[in-house]
Amino acid sequence: MHSEPDKNNPLDQHYALVYKCLKNDRKAQTELYGLFSRKMFAVCMRYANDYDTASDILQDGFVKVFNSLEKFGFDGSVEGWIRRIMVNTAIDYFRRASKLHMMADIDEVDVADSSSVHFLSQLESQEIIKVLQQLPAGYRTVLNLYALEDYSHKEIAGMLGISEGTSKSQLARAKSMLKSLLIKRNMNYEAAGNN
Repeated sequence: MHSEPDKNNPLDQHYALVYKCLKNDRKAQTELYGLFSRKMFAVCMRYANDYDTASDILQDGFVKVFNSLEKFGFDGSVEGWIRRIMVNTAIDYFRRASKLHMMADIDEVDVADSSSVHFLSQLESQEIIKVLQQLPAGYRTVLNLYALEDYSHKEIAGMLGISEGTSKSQLARAKSMLKSLLIKRNMNYEAAGNN
């Protein structure tokens, strides 16, 4: 098992917290939730249409976290493990709610310029969330999984029950719509500055 936790090592501190949670220590459970809930809420907001939906996903996600703690292998980041659960919970939420409508495959989609998605990193996180929430659920989900979670189209297809071609077409359409939204947003910002 794991040796005595190093109080200066965040990974060891997180592991120690998980050990306490596994022993049904309510204080440790509250501490684990407090430690990661803000970051995970930001993840949920990227997939949700609004605050209330993101809150529901967060709560469902943490229920899954606490119910699955015995599956945590103590061989990686606690935060990364929780994040994967949150992403999967968001996907499950939209599947159940039938809000994730994927379009049919497009035979040829130009996705060679997939690196252009990284312009998102130049925006503040609140700006990213506001813009992402304007995308249709299917576009937003594929864009999040591909550009921000680093899943491949093959992995996305498996997660969402779609083909790789559909994943690629959703990404291409999301990028196009996102670009239009950002241009419009920039024009509105500049117009407001000139008044």
